Amino acid sequence: MAESVVLDPVDLHLLRLLQNDARTTYRDLAAQVGVAPSTCLDRVARLRRSGVILGHRLKLDPARLGRGLQALLSVQVRPHRRELVGPFVERIRALPESLTVFHLTGPDDYLVHVAVADMADLQRLVLDEFTARREVARVETRLIFQQWDCGPLLPPSPSAQSG
Repeated sequence: MAESVVLDPVDLHLLRLLQNDARTTYRDLAAQVGVAPSTCLDRVARLRRSGVILGHRLKLDPARLGRGLQALLSVQVRPHRRELVGPFVERIRALPESLTVFHLTGPDDYLVHVAVADMADLQRLVLDEFTARREVARVETRLIFQQWDCGPLLPPSPSAQSG
């Protein structure tokens, strides 16, 4: 598990702003936070070096790309052994329909967030790419009606940690 990084109020403010719009210029960030642009640049660079900021991603609308149906696939792999799950995860990550793969505890081993064109495409994906694999014992499909982004992600407040 990675170590926590100590963040001061300026760092937290920068992270809030960048999570809302990662394209904000250093000049605008500095003005909103109340520091010099060079200080802002140094702070963001330190947050990158320390691993707090992992990168920047472009967010796409799956529906506009012809993938208007999203689902969560709960997958049980048997036997759950490293030599089977490694190739399974790499294959699932390589699928163009896969958005996110989670390794879980509990009765299901993986939760896979997928975006497909329609129900027929979802059925094809489940049958041809999941249940056709020998190591997949079970797949449960849950359709996503709507989703909301949350955030920004910030460290727990000291009062939340002591309670």
